[in-house]
Amino acid sequence: MNKNTHSTNLLLNLGIENLNQMQEVAQNAILNDSNVLLLSPTGSGKTIAFLLPIFQMLREEVNAVQCLILVPSRELGLQIEQVWKKMGTNYKVNVCYGGHSIETEIKNLSNPPAILIGTPGRIADHIDRGSFKTESIETLILDEFDKSLQLGFHEQMSFIISRLTKLNKRILVSATSDIEIPKYTRVIHPTILDFIPDEIKNLNLSIKRVISKDKDKISSLFHLICSLQSEAAIVFCNHREAAERISDSLNDKGIYTTYYHGGMDQEERERALIQFRNGSVRYLITTDLAARGLDIPEMKHVIHYHLPAKEDEFTHRNGRTARMLATGTAYIVTHESEKKMDFIPDGIPVLNVENANILPKPPEFKTIYISGGKKNKLNKIDIVGFFSQKGNLEKGDLGLIEVKDFISFAAVKAKKVTGLLNAVRDEKMKGKKFKIEIARQVIKRVEE
Repeated sequence: MNKNTHSTNLLLNLGIENLNQMQEVAQNAILNDSNVLLLSPTGSGKTIAFLLPIFQMLREEVNAVQCLILVPSRELGLQIEQVWKKMGTNYKVNVCYGGHSIETEIKNLSNPPAILIGTPGRIADHIDRGSFKTESIETLILDEFDKSLQLGFHEQMSFIISRLTKLNKRILVSATSDIEIPKYTRVIHPTILDFIPDEIKNLNLSIKRVISKDKDKISSLFHLICSLQSEAAIVFCNHREAAERISDSLNDKGIYTTYYHGGMDQEERERALIQFRNGSVRYLITTDLAARGLDIPEMKHVIHYHLPAKEDEFTHRNGRTARMLATGTAYIVTHESEKKMDFIPDGIPVLNVENANILPKPPEFKTIYISGGKKNKLNKIDIVGFFSQKGNLEKGDLGLIEVKDFISFAAVKAKKVTGLLNAVRDEKMKGKKFKIEIARQVIKRVEE
């Protein structure tokens, strides 16, 4: 089977019939040009735009890393890995990032992947250790490279690129334009593919203001969430402490939330995202860390509890809703004492939510923790079979299942959880007894 025929199958695996215009143009440029700068809005399908041509360029006879993808966050790296695996190629992929076991990564790299994805700090560490050979890497992709620059990864990226002596293709990808490309990337006179509109204006996005009478806007946020008819939302604020405080306050008022920010340890961040993804928690209170690169569902509602300092961060936050052809609303919660930002247009309609007091319905699902994962030879099918046969669950009782290296999580209808746990307490899965319990929720640190 030739690669073009196989590419058609990859699209089918992804559930896509046709590429959009940006993806077609990008695929052609990446295959034919040495240096490409791809600029396209959040949610437009950039990952597929560069993964498809990479697949065409990989060589089966090379048992070494052929393509390196550098990302600013572990979440973006894992998201790219998921898309690659969903494509169903025969080529191995690995992701390396800080907070992950370096011993596990070194072991994975001993049988080298064709595609290696990683954060600059961790990839630089592996190059320093000699965990993988760089001689066969001919393609480098810097995804969301503007964010990597913002986060200060210059030194690591410069070091990594200096060690890639056989590079013949460099692709820079961003959702933000007007970025100065550092000299150490050696990207000279790139083919620029600019799909960002002159005015980043999403016709499917509506913006509304909620005016708070109090300087502490918690009460207005509470009423706003009560007005959303139990639909999920992301609430953005500017500081880690604020994310925790707001989450705790809303939980005290009876709204199930969790927080997410860069100061949490890896496991806490992972649990928060899993519970938000699978519907165990409907409201994620977060910093700008969640504005891009996260694998989370399409949102109808984005709430700016605090406005960011820069317009591009406002744009990225709003990119969490109204993606592709969907519609969505961004809400700005303001108090009269707050400084007006230049990038906020005049004449935004005001939404009165003072009379909204009915609490959102409790989440339909709860997250179940299982003390085994891929390295214990467990997969999704094993968990579905075990919970159905031994736990007496029916088809609609199970939601999203995520299997990690050594642990797994499954969303189970809340009303079925007690019966499930009682039924499987003394049962073995694949001949082994695993710990199965309600997953600890990231809410208040004092409770943990």
